Amino acid sequence: MKLILLFTVIPIVELGLLLKLNEYIGLSYTLLIVLMTGIAGAYLAKKEGRGILQRIKLEMSQGRMPGDELINGLCVLIGGAFLLTPGLLTDISGFILVVPFTRGILKHFIKGRIRQMVEDGTFTFYYRK
Repeated sequence: MKLILLFTVIPIVELGLLLKLNEYIGLSYTLLIVLMTGIAGAYLAKKEGRGILQRIKLEMSQGRMPGDELINGLCVLIGGAFLLTPGLLTDISGFILVVPFTRGILKHFIKGRIRQMVEDGTFTFYYRK
């Protein structure tokens, strides 16, 4: 039910924001903003993703579990998808997830949430060979 609500409410809100922006700056500038944030977001996500993959490989070659980098990778993956989705809220969310400084703040929150779930026993991890 939450996903249905999410996939219906978010696009309606995004459309409303884009229509309101269109009233203020015009259609051509609104489309330009959507296009430029998509291009910039794809470039930034690709650049960050490559760096994260290199750091994961480095940590694994040194025999360490790349926990922080895996969280970084998940944030960049989700952020990149948000940035490719047209809309202002998804673009803001995407940049927050992709930009290293803001991702670091969010990563701290995610790690705390995962730690809390493990302590509560609500986090389950399945591994099979």
